[in-house]
This record gives sequence, C-alpha cells and structure tokens, in this order.
Amino acid sequence: MILLKNAEVFAPQRLGHRDVLVAGGKVVAMAAHLDVPPSWSVEVLDVQGQRLIPGLIDGHTHLAGGGGEAGAATRVPSVSLTQLTLAGVTTAIGLLGTDARTRTIAELLACARGLSDLGFNALCYTGSYEVPPTTLTGSVRGDIVHIDRIIACGELALSDHRSSQPTFDEFVKIAADCHVAGMMTGKAGLLHLHMGDGKRGLSLIQRALDETELPPRTFHPTHVNRQKWLWQDAKALARRGCVVDATAFPADEDGLSAAAAMADWLDSDLPRERLTVSSDGGGCLPTFDRDGVLLHMDVGRSAALLDEIRVLVHDGRSLEDVLPFVTSHVAKHFRLPGKGRIAVDADADLVVLSESLAVHHVIIGGQWFVRNGVPVRRGLFETVETL
Repeated sequence: MILLKNAEVFAPQRLGHRDVLVAGGKVVAMAAHLDVPPSWSVEVLDVQGQRLIPGLIDGHTHLAGGGGEAGAATRVPSVSLTQLTLAGVTTAIGLLGTDARTRTIAELLACARGLSDLGFNALCYTGSYEVPPTTLTGSVRGDIVHIDRIIACGELALSDHRSSQPTFDEFVKIAADCHVAGMMTGKAGLLHLHMGDGKRGLSLIQRALDETELPPRTFHPTHVNRQKWLWQDAKALARRGCVVDATAFPADEDGLSAAAAMADWLDSDLPRERLTVSSDGGGCLPTFDRDGVLLHMDVGRSAALLDEIRVLVHDGRSLEDVLPFVTSHVAKHFRLPGKGRIAVDADADLVVLSESLAVHHVIIGGQWFVRNGVPVRRGLFETVETL
C-alpha cells in the first residue's frame, strides 16, 4: 500500500490538493486528508504539492523497433522499459510499420509480453503497412479475438509511397474485421491508419463513411498533423465522428507540431475527445526525396509527449485542458476503462511531475517504477538510461 499525501491532482481534470491511497494495484481512496491506522503496512510519501497525473497512454509505439527502409543497418532497436517509464508512459500500444518481413507480429507480441512481465501495461496491434495484413492466426479478426494483447489492427498505410496501395474493397474488409472483432471481445476493434503525404489523403475513409455501415470510430488515422491541408481534412473527418491522432514528431513548415495541433483543436468547436496524440516512439522519422530515396531519418521518442505538453503549459494552456489528449481520450477510444484517469477503483498508474513538469515518480499497477527521477525497475538487459 502507498499513500501519496498533499498531491495536486489532475485526474485529468484539476481536483486540487488530495491524498491518494493505492492498494492492490488500484486507487482505493482519495480525499482532502487521509489517515491510515498505525497497524497498516503503508508507505507514506508527501509529494509536497507536486502535480499527480494519470500515467500517459502512448497509442502508437514501435515496441519491437521500426525503420529498415534504407537497409538492415537502419532497423531501430526495440524500446526499453525505462524509455517508456522515464517519459511518464504507463501504457503503450505497440505496432509494426513498413517492415513486416524482418519484423513479425510474433516478435511484437513477445516484446509486449516481456514488458508486461515487468509490470508495464503493454498491448499491441496486428497488421502493418501491408495488405493483406500480416497476422498470426491468418486473419485480423482471428488475431483480435484469440490473442490476449492484440486489441486492434495497424498501422495500415494510406496515401504513401510505402503503402500496398489497397483498393477500397480491401480497405473496408479489414475495417469490418476490426469492428466485428471489437464487438465480439470488448477490445478497441480499431483500424489505425498511417497517413502519408499523398494527395489522396483521407479519401478512402471518407468514402467508407459514405458507402458503408461501419461506424466512424472504426477508423483512427494517425500522423494527420504532418501536412496543414491534411490537418484541415482531419478536422472535417472528426466532425463526422472519427477520432484522429496527431503525432509528436518534429514539425516542418508543411505541418504542425503536436502542441500546435492540440492548441488549434482547443480553440475550435470540435469535440475534444475526438483527438488523441501519440509519439511514434521507436519508429523511424524519415525524409524522402520525390523518388522515394531516403535523405535522412530521426527516431520517435515517447518522451516527446510530455515535451509537447510542456510547450502548451509554458504558452499559458492549462494542464487539465491538454492532459486528456494523452490520457483519458486515448483510454476511452481504445476501451481501456481503468486507464487514463485518477479515481477510486481506477488502475493505480500514476505519475508525479516536478514544478518544471519533469517526471519525478512513476507508479504502475501500484508498484514503483521511478523514484525521484531515477528508475527503480529496469528490463533485464538495461544497463544505462536511454531516452
């Protein structure tokens, strides 16, 4: 049992100063003042007014590593436990990207299970950029229904030179499998869509909404802030009921940063819960020329999520307005009812932030992972802190 005293709680809505009692992996009590009997074995930590927030949910992470578009030497290593926890991330959803040949769903699932064995909340998608989707059971529906940690399909690539260029019929068949599998299991049942720079943009999704009975929540396009025109189309798609995802990658003059995207969303009349933000952690962030030749590449980091939050708070935005994009909105869309919020009976996935919004403490499932900015739980093969 852990009792956090004198925390300024953002649940993610601001609740003011509260004491929070954790037991059995859950938040079991929260009040302005809590005392426990002396006979109880409770660790008491006074956080002295620091901000207590729900653990971040990174809905797009290459847990097994991404890259590989310019040869084997450009394959990004798998993501380590501390890369996630030091970023304040307590739940991550892993996926494959371009490479579904030297990377496999089996490898991705093993990475998710390995992190879960360490106490971290790790889930994953089936599929990749490719059509037909790469699966374990032979179908998207089978993977979501039968495999514990697989909750959705992605990231299927659209409007990108690396895409398999799916036809409309192929696209909606995959989406239908996701939707029905989600109904059968209570899992997310989403089709998570990598959006490239191509001029077709979101047209396949728009057509699916026009011509099929599939609900808008089925389609979850990501990287929608990579081009300003694509961002405007994504906002129009959100008005039709879709949830769209901005990526916390370095923005150039053609696109928007995740911070700018969140600010624009907050200033619009769009339903706030129809935007999520993810990091593309562990994935490569390539720049290609017009012939598809790689010019240079960077690597996504889960730490970018808090970086973007800090930018917004520094610019005068309230923490309670911006936190939901990486906590409660993600939890709601991916059907993770115990995540993304601080409440009695919710999962005890908690992050204490310093005055500068740096990660100070991290608790996952009621267990310490970071204390005073230092990891206290690492993966078996981690010898150094890396971000």
